[in-house]
Amino acid sequence: MLIDSHAHLDFPEFNSDRDAVISAAKAKGIEFIINIGSSLESSRNSVELARNYPNVYAAVGVHPHEADKFDDKTCGSILKLTEEKKVVAIGEIGLDFYKNYSGRENQIALFRALLKVAKGLALPIVIHTREAQSETLDIIGEYMPLKGVVHCFSGDEQFLNKCLGMGFFISYTCNITYKKAQGLREMLKLTPLDRLMLETDCPYLSPEGFRGKRNDPSFVRLLAEEAARIKEISLEEVERSTTANVRGLFKF
Repeated sequence: MLIDSHAHLDFPEFNSDRDAVISAAKAKGIEFIINIGSSLESSRNSVELARNYPNVYAAVGVHPHEADKFDDKTCGSILKLTEEKKVVAIGEIGLDFYKNYSGRENQIALFRALLKVAKGLALPIVIHTREAQSETLDIIGEYMPLKGVVHCFSGDEQFLNKCLGMGFFISYTCNITYKKAQGLREMLKLTPLDRLMLETDCPYLSPEGFRGKRNDPSFVRLLAEEAARIKEISLEEVERSTTANVRGLFKF
């Protein structure tokens, strides 16, 4: 059994065949999918997916790209969504100083607001960070203790060790299969098995051989096979550990 710990099945790329995609993933042994909110609307849609599909759970949050639109009313709406029984985390939240689609001060204000929500509810966080690693960890440090996962890990060994030192899980996507991703493969090899998670971040980051096409949760199996190869362990060990890690963090 495998779990896609980070998907965006609510995105329009899946509007034409969402049922089929979820069924196909189930048939390939992807037992559960966590659909991650990236805006208030996306969070509402994630909750709706979790209501409609027994094997889908939801995280609710606002991506830093949406920070310029965030206000107290949005925060209240996110808080209300956490009352849904299949909401298992606050996310994705964090900082993105690479694209800067929203102002940095607004990103920081949004991040702090939703960290406060997560802490108040004792919910884990799903962390997005890009070109803002030290700032992200400094702000999280203000709210510790917190549990969570650094999604789509893209940092170096120093950042990896800091995240592990704070008790976070580390999640890798299908980009570890890319020919030029040797650095990421090294980071996965260094990540302890009891802190490892797998995700697609679909519809983005399709694996090598499928680039340019839509990613979907079925590719978690290919990702698990690559993780097993990198770590020189059996696929069954990867399945067992990553499933236990997701269940342990998100409590379902």
